[in-house]
Amino acid sequence: MERLDKVLVSQNIGSRKEVQKLIKTGLVDIDGKVCKKPETKVDPEVSSISVQGKSLNFQKYVYIMMNKPAGVLSASNDRNAETVIDLLPEEMKRRGLFPAGRLDKDTTGLLIITDDGDFAHNMLSPKKHVFKLYRAETDGEITQEHIDKFEKGIVFSDGTQCLPAELYTLCPLEEPYKSLLGKEVKPNVGFVKICEGKFHQVKKMFLAVGLKVVFLERLSIGELVLDTNLKTGESRYLNNYEKNMIFNTKKT
Repeated sequence: MERLDKVLVSQNIGSRKEVQKLIKTGLVDIDGKVCKKPETKVDPEVSSISVQGKSLNFQKYVYIMMNKPAGVLSASNDRNAETVIDLLPEEMKRRGLFPAGRLDKDTTGLLIITDDGDFAHNMLSPKKHVFKLYRAETDGEITQEHIDKFEKGIVFSDGTQCLPAELYTLCPLEEPYKSLLGKEVKPNVGFVKICEGKFHQVKKMFLAVGLKVVFLERLSIGELVLDTNLKTGESRYLNNYEKNMIFNTKKT
């Protein structure tokens, strides 16, 4: 059970002051009865709540897919730079949202934004074997030697050991990305599959084998693939099926 005003704030109805005013002026109903006390305890997953005659579609947590553009920080807030939270439409914004697994400022592609900490932890933990697939353009040709080194596990110059990773020269995804990206082998394009998230990991892995990444895009997390209908900077909610696809550990 939670305070009514707290529930409404969590659903982006307004600030604490704004929702308290709505309640006190009789604009909020619980199970068909007007409630004028902000401190009223309610179970939003059981009770029917309406605000100004509109039924409240309560969501304890939200899960958002974004096609992240370059030049935007994967952070909840920043005083000096635009963040992925700033890009969300106003109707999607609510307290507690954060990017689950940061992408570098200049890295693009699939980003999950949520307010569910347990979900994010499970998605990012190497122990859960949730693989992320990246498309990397490099400043040189990717060879079988590079593929073999990735498979053995890259070691950074500081001694940091990476888990074995898969490096492909053809896109391993199914349609539509297979058609869009995998029709021909481009000598400087590789697809990297990892289940870790070390700082600048993909870029550092390529540097360790003598290649510099000039463009990086995340295409998938688990079996969830970036929606090709999302334009750069756009977002949409995930449905339950898509959310579960993240934790599908099927091998390619």
